[in-house]
Amino acid sequence: MTRPKAEHKEHKEGTKGTKKGLVNGSVPMDASTIIRPGFLRVLCAFFVSFVFSFGVAAEWNVNTLFESLAKARPERATFTEKKFLSLLDAPVQSSGELLFTPPDRMEKRTLKPRPETVVVQGGEVTLERAGKRHTLQLRENPAIAVLVESIRSTLAGDLDAVTRAYSVALDGTPAKWRLTLRPLDPAASQLVERIEIGGGDARVAGVEIFQADGDRSVMSIAPAK
Repeated sequence: MTRPKAEHKEHKEGTKGTKKGLVNGSVPMDASTIIRPGFLRVLCAFFVSFVFSFGVAAEWNVNTLFESLAKARPERATFTEKKFLSLLDAPVQSSGELLFTPPDRMEKRTLKPRPETVVVQGGEVTLERAGKRHTLQLRENPAIAVLVESIRSTLAGDLDAVTRAYSVALDGTPAKWRLTLRPLDPAASQLVERIEIGGGDARVAGVEIFQADGDRSVMSIAPAK
């Protein structure tokens, strides 16, 4: 019976020594029980950033997106466009420059394959091609008006104008989002099935138009260099 008492005594002394080491600031044998201050700071920063990011994502919606679009500074951009037409075997490609000046002026200047300029201001559209100029009123051309207002109102951050003509669905994140617009007017929906506008933050990066007859156009937009 004497031996177990000795073992018990040694165990107590070992425990006491460990506690003393902790009190004196020495490193214990089991280092996993200590969280170093530097690691603790990193861990706290991670959780703070995670919670902040989650809060931003939770609050982000179509209203906040359009608010950011409305505050964005107008800038000149370049575009490349492909039109996929059922009558043609290959897409029709074009490229040029875009300029939006709030609140309602939008200019599309095609440079290739042939020069062409389209200016939309207010309710009027002006087309210049091959030295000739044509003007039309949007109120008299609802099909064109539907397309113009979808892009112009989005660039202007005018959600009220968009929702007057379209149902609006938003997917993605602030860094990479996509709006899907579907015409509310039955007559317009016979021409355009839907319009998808994609971007990141407060910048529109692409517009894809799906026509009711199956034709579609894809435009990629980038800041001018």
